[in-house]
Amino acid sequence: MSSSSSSTPQWVYDVFLNFRGEDTRSSFVSHLHAALSNAGINTFLDDKKLEKGEELGPELLRAIEVSRISIIVFSKSYITSSWCLKELEQIMKCRKNYGQVVMPIFYHVDPSALRHQKDGYGKALQATAKRRPSGGERRKYALSNWKIALTEAANISGWDINKSSNEGELMPLIIEDVRRKLNSRLMSITEFPVGLHTRVQQVIQFIEKQSSKVCMIGIWGMGGSGKTTTARDIYNKIHRKFVDHSFIENIREVYEKENRGITHLQEQLLSNVLKTIEKRFMRKKTLIVLDDVSTLEQVEALCINCKCFGAGSVLIVTSRDVRILKLLKVDRIYNIKEMDENKSLELFCWHAFREPSPKGDFSELSRRIVVYCRGLPLALEVIGSYLRDRTIQEWISVLSKLERIPDDKVHEKLRISYDGLKNDTEKDIFLDICCFFIGKDRAYVSEIIDGCDFYAGIGITVLIERSLLKIEKSNKLGMHSLLRDMGREIVRKRSIKEPGKRSRLWFHKDAHKVLTEKTPRSAMVDIKTVEGLVLMSQNTNDVCIETNTFKEMKNLRLLKLHHVDLTGAFGFLSKELRWLHWQGFTHEYIPDDFFLGNLVVFELKHSNIKQVWNETKLMKNLKILNLSHSKYLTSTPDFSKLPNLEKLIMKDCPSLSEVHQSIGGLRNLLLINLKDCTSLSNLPKKINQLKSLTTLIISGCSKIDKLEEGIVQMESLTTLVIKDTGVKEVPYSVVRLKSIGYISLCGYEGLSEDVFHSIIQSWMSPTMNNLPHNNLDFLKPIVKSLAQLRTVWIQCHSKNQLTQELKIIFDDQYYINCTESEALQIPNTSSRSQLIGMGSCRTVVYTLGNSMSQGLTINDSGNFFLPSGNYPSCLVYTSEGPSTPFQVPKDIDCYMEGIVLCVVYSSTSENMAGECLTSVLIINYTKCTIQIYKRDTVVSFNDEDWKNVTSNLGPGDDVKIYVAFEHGLIVKKTTVYLISGQSIIMEVDEANMEMEPSEEVNVQPSHEANVQSSPIMKMKQLSKPNKSIFASIPNKMGAFFCLNNF
Repeated sequence: MSSSSSSTPQWVYDVFLNFRGEDTRSSFVSHLHAALSNAGINTFLDDKKLEKGEELGPELLRAIEVSRISIIVFSKSYITSSWCLKELEQIMKCRKNYGQVVMPIFYHVDPSALRHQKDGYGKALQATAKRRPSGGERRKYALSNWKIALTEAANISGWDINKSSNEGELMPLIIEDVRRKLNSRLMSITEFPVGLHTRVQQVIQFIEKQSSKVCMIGIWGMGGSGKTTTARDIYNKIHRKFVDHSFIENIREVYEKENRGITHLQEQLLSNVLKTIEKRFMRKKTLIVLDDVSTLEQVEALCINCKCFGAGSVLIVTSRDVRILKLLKVDRIYNIKEMDENKSLELFCWHAFREPSPKGDFSELSRRIVVYCRGLPLALEVIGSYLRDRTIQEWISVLSKLERIPDDKVHEKLRISYDGLKNDTEKDIFLDICCFFIGKDRAYVSEIIDGCDFYAGIGITVLIERSLLKIEKSNKLGMHSLLRDMGREIVRKRSIKEPGKRSRLWFHKDAHKVLTEKTPRSAMVDIKTVEGLVLMSQNTNDVCIETNTFKEMKNLRLLKLHHVDLTGAFGFLSKELRWLHWQGFTHEYIPDDFFLGNLVVFELKHSNIKQVWNETKLMKNLKILNLSHSKYLTSTPDFSKLPNLEKLIMKDCPSLSEVHQSIGGLRNLLLINLKDCTSLSNLPKKINQLKSLTTLIISGCSKIDKLEEGIVQMESLTTLVIKDTGVKEVPYSVVRLKSIGYISLCGYEGLSEDVFHSIIQSWMSPTMNNLPHNNLDFLKPIVKSLAQLRTVWIQCHSKNQLTQELKIIFDDQYYINCTESEALQIPNTSSRSQLIGMGSCRTVVYTLGNSMSQGLTINDSGNFFLPSGNYPSCLVYTSEGPSTPFQVPKDIDCYMEGIVLCVVYSSTSENMAGECLTSVLIINYTKCTIQIYKRDTVVSFNDEDWKNVTSNLGPGDDVKIYVAFEHGLIVKKTTVYLISGQSIIMEVDEANMEMEPSEEVNVQPSHEANVQSSPIMKMKQLSKPNKSIFASIPNKMGAFFCLNNF
């Protein structure tokens, strides 16, 4: 219940069932109880709640009292049960005292006979009273009470079920009747709940999954979006499942407007739960809804402590301020968003026409109003109801008015959020955005607002939290059109008839009137209040304004002019300007008397300037300078007087041929955009000193044909766009620049990391011409210059990045079609072998090769063994497939002489492994490095190459060697021999490795080698090769790549 008096019990059950078990428990009552439960109606069934035979005690009396409806099933032997009659007596008392609803069902009995105790009912009733163990007077008293209760109950209109009745057809009607009686006390919701069901079900489904804990739900949205309606509907649908429940409405309004404020809210909550809040809720399943909370203190003052609630309890809080919900640490926040166009139209039509679609000639007007309302339910309801039964002419008039002056009811509701802002700076930020900056980049607007000392960082965040502002695609500031209109109306109402007294002038007619009409001297003083002004020419001709009209606007901070020609002394303009956006500036340069010392953003687009200033003046606050589309501008200004410039934008300046050398001194510069400056042939070398620069755009500068190596000094550069220029070759240092994330050049656009991988792939290709993308031809000179490289070394920052790089290399370069299980399925008879030697291992390679030619080195399991003899000791690692992992021995620096790879493979053709080999990769997981040796290096491995291998192998390093083939060759098994001239001492992890004595193999000695029997060691890898390199890892930019020319 949303409220109740202290004398009325708090409902716990929806229905109490009173019946004679012998007659109906297994038949009608069983079906009725099931139907009620399936309908979500919380029903008390006495024989399930209390033990059979228990006396009618406090528990049962209490169960009757806290039930909203009692259903009495009168059956033939009903009055023979004193238990039923005592329940009936209590039910009728609750009806009289508490207004409990009573629904009699006459099951195969005559209501009239029962009412008057005829046809044997009177005698049966007396017999029941005589069976009571109490004395005669008490029997008479009980009999009298039973007769009265029977008469009253039988006089209530109910359901008559006889032999000719179809119980299956009547049951849904009974359930619907119960629902109707229950809903008569539910909280009211909107008359036309369009789109409400889906939203409510989402919340209820989440609540149902939290049955083992206390669940806290936040409902957030702008004013009029339907937060309260949603909360009410949720409450109506689930409150019967809770022992205690309370819905506290209008908390903000009561807290702010009533003298007793929070005390009244506490009393409302207490009246619902009878006792003190914590005692009442202690360990009980409770539902509480707090509607329209505007401060955290309001929740705390209500003593809402979720620790005192029982499992399955639910607290729902609605608010316009998402920060409150986050501070409460709710489990889920539901953002009530605007309705889509179709649902908006349907809701509007229900209110305007009482049907779901517009009538004939009103269709187009209806859609225009729906567009105006932008999916806000409150506006659709208010305006739709207002237009009901009005003429088309009246509709047109209303729509025209709404475009200038918002509806009062909607405005009042929306203004609540504005009035709730705690300080004037937040209100100023809101009004500035309403009038001038909707759709602008957040960072751009923040620079301007910070320049006005309004603290954009926290201010914009607060507006977002209060549902007054939102961030849309590409970080643009967005605002519901009705909130925009509400903000502008706040400004307009400060002086409805005299726009010159308003703080902001965004409407052209108002601004033009203030600047052109002759006004008395006293009225001129009033325009000092103007802080922002927009004046835009409404035709092809420029508007001409005298500068002295700005003389009294000494507080003007924001000025936007579009094809406006100012004549006179520029010294009249405000010295407080922070934002100047002037499109179509007609002068050849900015007048010397125009003070711009406080400007933060200066935009002079589509101007006629040939040079910016005659003499550059200090502008220490300037952050953004935009001179785009100035077709006569030949050079940039001297930047030495603009020390804090962050963004320089000069797009489409076709006459620009020089960038001033002083640009190199801009320590805070983040962006340079010189797109389509077709006369610009080079950039000053000092531009490479810009260590803070993140974005450089020179696309369309067709005369720029070279990129300097010095660009690598731009250590912060993340975006480089040089497409459609004269650049044909790119220095490798540019591609390798580790900070760059996005690159656009010579027809290629994408991640610079992809360019790097394209170079690696082409380098590994036997022909050196295999570029993966057609638009990467500009890389051919780079690839060609790298042809002499014998190895590529990739250094990663972490194991995750190492995994990522391996995935890219394997996915793009190799056709991996042989897993371990597939390799095992290949018959041994189809196996061939190939030896690959690195380092000083010629003797081992020769011996293995000689033995393989005699078929003596492969046993039944496919393992290889060195024949016994006077040869170096070795450690042997074997794995299925093309790779083998191992751990570098602790004494590798002293004794490691070489590595031999023995590859068992299968080929569908006569291709040999030596012809199909593309590369060998040595992956060091400990050092996060990848060494790639292409085929030409592997077949001519020298001492320098071996030094490079060992320089990256430290004692105890986890390493994997991978051999890559092409042309359909499938690697079945790879064995790695670590060769040492002395015995190797190695700690072995018994969980992963096992040491076995080798079997002696008798080999016929040849004339080239003296073979003697001597024991050797075999080490077998038990664990499976690590497959993590094939895992899908999200791409990360900014990897460090180190290529060494050995």
